[in-house]
Formats: sequence, C-alpha cells, structure tokens
Amino acid sequence: MSDQRTILSDMTDPDFVNSLARGLAVMGAFGRGNKKMTLTQVAERTGLTRGTARRFLRTLCTLGYMATDEKLFWLTPKVLKFSSNYLLTFGLGETAYAHIQELTERLGETSSMSVLDDEEIVYVARVEKRRVFSNRIEVGTRLPAHSTSMGLVLLAGLGDKELEGWLKTASLQAFTQNTITDKAALRRRLAQVRENGYAVTDGSLEIGVRSLSVPVRDGNHKVIAALNVVTFASQMSMDDMLARFLEPLRTAAGKLGGILSID
Repeated sequence: MSDQRTILSDMTDPDFVNSLARGLAVMGAFGRGNKKMTLTQVAERTGLTRGTARRFLRTLCTLGYMATDEKLFWLTPKVLKFSSNYLLTFGLGETAYAHIQELTERLGETSSMSVLDDEEIVYVARVEKRRVFSNRIEVGTRLPAHSTSMGLVLLAGLGDKELEGWLKTASLQAFTQNTITDKAALRRRLAQVRENGYAVTDGSLEIGVRSLSVPVRDGNHKVIAALNVVTFASQMSMDDMLARFLEPLRTAAGKLGGILSID
C-alpha cells in the first residue's frame, strides 16, 4: 500500500485539491489490518494533525462513508459504491463473469482476473473451484505485483518508460525464497514474459502454489488486465500446467478483451 503521508506531501500541481486528497487518504488508511482505528491512529497513519483528521472523519461520518462509536472509526458499506461503479465502467458484468466461470469449470481450478494499481494487483473477479492460498482471496484483495504471475503480466504490459519509473520506486519484498527481489532479475523476467506472452510463478508468494497468467488486451492491443489459474504444485507439474491451461486461458482472455474497457 502506498504511504498516505507521501501522497499528501508530493503534490505540487496548482490544480491539485489538497483537501480532497486528505479526505481520500483518511479513507485509504483503513484496511485489513486497520479495520477500526482511533483518531490518534488515523492521524499517525496519514501524517495529519489530530484536529485535521477529526474534521475529515466527522465529515465522512456525516456523508455515511464512515461510522463511529465516539472512540473508534470504521468504513461503512457505502464505500462499496465506488468499487461497484468501477466494475461497471470496466465492463465486468454478467457476460464477462460468465467467461471466467466457464474457464474455472473447464479447467477444474480457481481462476481470477486483476488489474495493476501502483505496486499491487487488485482482484476484480474470482471464481473459486477450491481454495488454494492459505489466506482468503476475494474481489478487492491486493497482492504485491512482483510476487504474482498476474502482476508479472501486468508489469510486462507497461511501456518501457513507465516500467522503468515503476522499478525506480518499487519495494520488492521477499515472501518466500522464490520471490524475485532483485530489480535487474525482475527486468529480465519481464522481458521473458513479454516474449512468451504469459507468466508463471512457483511458490513466489506462497510455497506450494503455482500460477499461470495471460494478458487481457483491448482493441488497441493494450494490456488492461490479467487472467490466471492457480493450482497446487503437488498436484501438477509446470509443464502439465502449461499444456493443459495456457490455450484455454488465452481463449478466455481474448473473449474478455472484447468486452472490457478502461476508456
């Protein structure tokens, strides 16, 4: 997750609305490990003064995006309006979901789709056949891009200049001994992903889990999402995974590319 304090201190554009950024930073401070927070915790996490944080929290409570018991603050379901609106404008409706459901049923394994957001991928669709990762993954879940096959596909889809900008500031945290943490090595891996047109990972986020991903491209051949399938390493070799899953994944990605849009 991006540091909210960095966001608030880096913007010098004269058209930048600082108060809006602060309000969004307050909302963004809440997450899986910070479901409910005190005023002091919010102020510390955002770098705002207690008085400023209090005004934004109270405003968000009045608007219905947050709630409080006068000690703790938390997000309300109203914030989901933004995510549902995004999914609708992205084109992820019943037709698109049907293709992912069909892929999952055909392969007998869990499949997902994600988009890139800074250093993370965000799951925008997921159809589970069985649970593979130890932690629950659902729509909205964020994972570090460099440690996932979908992240590698999405990063490989960036332009050279954009990718170099990403690499310059990226923090490549190690999750297992298979996680790529060297930027030169990651650059080489992404070049290989571009050449192959797919990405695979084997225990780079969680030992025992293998993943295969392909890009979802729009009408201009731009990568707008990544589609994957995951399985247990103990149940399938990488060669078998590629032989069985790659072409069905590409077929489903082609169908999704004709439906989805970010314009």
